[in-house]
Amino acid sequence: MDAIEAAEQSGAPATVSGVAGALGVDQPRASRLVAGAVEAGLVRREADQSDGRRALLVRTEAGRALTQEVHRFRRSVFAEAMEGGRRRTGRTFARLLTRFVGALGSRTSH
Repeated sequence: MDAIEAAEQSGAPATVSGVAGALGVDQPRASRLVAGAVEAGLVRREADQSDGRRALLVRTEAGRALTQEVHRFRRSVFAEAMEGGRRRTGRTFARLLTRFVGALGSRTSH
């Protein structure tokens, strides 16, 4: 996951602190990642109307397009990897992957 995806996952405009938490990195590292995404034109900063000290991160059209392309690519790679596998194997893999991601999420949220 990167800064763009972390901003996307919140469902609402994200903050650098939110990106840091989502990525499991410290604030300075998240700030550098966000700065790179801003410089690349993938994310923009907007003033938080409820707290003027805070900047909200919003994906730009280019950021949304890149995110969609990455998701399409991941789905195609996954589909290709699963191709030829039996239906039962796919279901078992999906169940185990879901369990793994859940465990990983609870582990990194501390």
